[in-house]
Amino acid sequence: MKLNNTTVLITGASSGIGRECAYVFAEAGARLILMARRVERIEAIAVGLRDLYGAEVLCIGCDVRNSSSVFAAIDTLPDAWSSVQVLINNAGLSRGLDKIHEGHLDDWEEMIDTNIKGLLYVSRAVLPGMVQRNSGTVINVASIAGREVYPKGNVYCATKHAARALSEGMRIDVNGTGVRVCNIDPGLVQTEFSEVRFRGDTDRAEKVYEGYTPLHGRDIAEAALYCATRPLHVVIADMLVLPVAQASATIVHKEL
Repeated sequence: MKLNNTTVLITGASSGIGRECAYVFAEAGARLILMARRVERIEAIAVGLRDLYGAEVLCIGCDVRNSSSVFAAIDTLPDAWSSVQVLINNAGLSRGLDKIHEGHLDDWEEMIDTNIKGLLYVSRAVLPGMVQRNSGTVINVASIAGREVYPKGNVYCATKHAARALSEGMRIDVNGTGVRVCNIDPGLVQTEFSEVRFRGDTDRAEKVYEGYTPLHGRDIAEAALYCATRPLHVVIADMLVLPVAQASATIVHKEL
């Protein structure tokens, strides 16, 4: 399946996996809707994509935690952009690394609102059009944390278990419509993830990726591209992607 002139919506497109998805899909010929809170970042990315690939890019400033903003953004898309053919639900984050009895409510709410409700809001806004057209691909970027719970990961792991369950639920609900739903569970990927988790503590964040070669955002972006470009009768329902050094959520071989 070719992506020339295919409209692809990427949430959380301002950094990390979302940013790399923008570059990989633009290189494949797609036209992109980049959605993120940090508008200046996606606008800068858009300039690079136009220069490198001559890509068509539409930037939308939107916080996926705000349902009104999400629905307004999708409902007011220009006609030329209104038929989203590939949705990459990438927006997500982790906050803190605390035992559940020591957790911070603000952290919990931010993770639940972004990782679960944000995914739901964007999917609810985009999926009806796909179902009506009997075609489309939804790619949900979840985590190995949706398969294994690790110490002090409690709420984050719960949100990613929910994301994986929602991928399965979507696939069941759209069965028979021609819409494909894919779930990608990355392992350790070197992005802003740990810096966000530790609220800007870069020293602590960098230690997460020391002693081994982690995945990079492009690795997951290329996995998403693979899902989106299979023949239309094929759906990559569930994919786990790990660095070679990682055997499970908690087993990572480090050369110290």
